[in-house]
Amino acid sequence: MRFMRSSRNRDGLPDLAEIDATWKRLRGRVARTPLMDLTGSRLEPDLPEGARVWMKMELFQKAGSFKARGVTLAVDALPDGAEVIAASGGNHALAMASAAGTRAHLIMPEAADPGTVAACEALGATIERTPGTKTDLALLAARAEETGRVPLHPFESRHMILGAATCGYEIVKTQPELDAVIVPVGGGGLIAGVALAVKLFSPACEVIGVEPEGADSISRSLTAGEPVVLDQVETMAVSLAAPRAEPLTFGAIQKHVDEVVRLPDAAFPPAMRRMREALSLMVEPACAAALAALTGPLRDRLAGKRVAIIACGSNISDANWDRLAAAQPSRP
Repeated sequence: MRFMRSSRNRDGLPDLAEIDATWKRLRGRVARTPLMDLTGSRLEPDLPEGARVWMKMELFQKAGSFKARGVTLAVDALPDGAEVIAASGGNHALAMASAAGTRAHLIMPEAADPGTVAACEALGATIERTPGTKTDLALLAARAEETGRVPLHPFESRHMILGAATCGYEIVKTQPELDAVIVPVGGGGLIAGVALAVKLFSPACEVIGVEPEGADSISRSLTAGEPVVLDQVETMAVSLAAPRAEPLTFGAIQKHVDEVVRLPDAAFPPAMRRMREALSLMVEPACAAALAALTGPLRDRLAGKRVAIIACGSNISDANWDRLAAAQPSRP
């Protein structure tokens, strides 16, 4: 088969044989989410002229996001009964609470969706709140040292990259002749794994990331040629509010991702509203990011192309959706 032609990866990351084996191992434990054809949908008028577009519906994944894939692998690898700790703006936290329950201690920013926080608490996790919007990775390391809990990083982990790779693998197995895949970017675990799978399967397919201007650690790292730490993080897309790039994830992005575009927060509410109006989906800003890029700065470039976009996940309350979707934020 075509996807086995370029299977060996020499940088320590998974090859296609391992991705395939992991995908089979996760079968029945996580969802194989649909790749929705947007042809004929009410979104079609917004799409690039002549393009054929599919949306990978990871918001239908267990625990509401792609994070369930990597978290399942990470928890599987723990010693029996191990207590864990994680930092997350929402989706990673909920996946952790779902997988580890009362064994999970979760560090969540004040800007995290109240419904997501309540869902984590209902699953038995202990919650610690931090100011602002950013995912506090420094506090994660400190608390792990203090408590002896096993830290499960939201993106800088081979398990998280491998889990994300199974998502990319499903996309290219279903639509092997794609010209481009558009992926939301926070810390970079999703795009690192998706890009790895896509490029091993189909090297000519572009992989394009979408990052908030107020949380652009990956864009800045690519410019610098090395991982950087942001002095400040400010974005409504809390699930994409990573304050830094990390070496393993950044290395995979540097090698396999073609481009990362930056969007102002003002781009997210219109895309959130269009997904609700056209597809009856109530999504958080991060989940709307790929559509916002496709119908915004990438629209002309991708005319006539075959494109997949990832709806990465969505855990948002009605009240928070109403507040964010109505926002008209200015550029950072």
